[in-house]
Amino acid sequence: MAKIKDLQSKSFDYLLSEETRKKTENVILKLALFSFLLHIATIYFFKLGLVATPGNSDLLNHPISAIYTPFSFILIYEVYLLIYYLPKSFTTYINKQYEIITLIIIRKLLNDLSAIELTSNWFEVKDDLQFTYDILASLVLFFLIYLFQRQGKRNLELQDKMGPVIQKYVYTKKLIAIILVPLFIIMAVVTMVNWSAGIALSSNQVLSFETINNLFFDHFFTVLILVDVVLLLISFFYTDQFHKIIRNSGFVISTILLRMSFGVSGLISTILIIVAVLFGLLIITIHNQYEKNTLPENEYIK
Repeated sequence: MAKIKDLQSKSFDYLLSEETRKKTENVILKLALFSFLLHIATIYFFKLGLVATPGNSDLLNHPISAIYTPFSFILIYEVYLLIYYLPKSFTTYINKQYEIITLIIIRKLLNDLSAIELTSNWFEVKDDLQFTYDILASLVLFFLIYLFQRQGKRNLELQDKMGPVIQKYVYTKKLIAIILVPLFIIMAVVTMVNWSAGIALSSNQVLSFETINNLFFDHFFTVLILVDVVLLLISFFYTDQFHKIIRNSGFVISTILLRMSFGVSGLISTILIIVAVLFGLLIITIHNQYEKNTLPENEYIK
């Protein structure tokens, strides 16, 4: 048992320590900058006819579309941060989910800017109307995440120092985090390989932007739902407090709503995302009110 704990500790330090986080951040930022320059160069190569375009790709029509690529690397780093914060705080882990879905919308907006039609009948053009929905949704989500972070800090302030029982719960979360790092790396690599192979095998294939925008993240949120359910079930071993069980259950529902948004498009998808974050905010707000009115106990689940 001691050897297993020692292996777990070394694995965690190697994959999710503060030093590893800083190194990962540095690498991701360099890749983001390089990919941005490469994307711009590729766009102009196609425009000058130096390279044959593989299809009518939305990502190769305008230089503004090049911003999409570095944002994809930023999203990769956000995925790493989500795993990094999982053992530290469940609320911060959920907050990272909200940040990721908001960045996905922002990334889509950056690409849509290159296809906007500035006409007098703005609200009659489908793409322009969706752009309006998304830009308003990004503002609403930004504000909701701000409120969620405030409630998350209040939640931490209401908690006592960790006891031996809660340390076991943190140990379990660290184990899950260790498993998630290679799992998500494999998922990302497989997704990219399959997508690249599909493009290479069909020279006439049109690169659907909706498909590109949902690459990896639809499966990513499916895995997060499973993780949330596992954390919910494990939490029953460490607490029987009603408000904490409801909080964790509510976060599972919120993640499911986020995953459902990838199965639809247009306004329905935007509404599902806002409802998911709003539901999570209401859950943690009510939970914190419970905490204020509950007598102090020895153990708390973060």
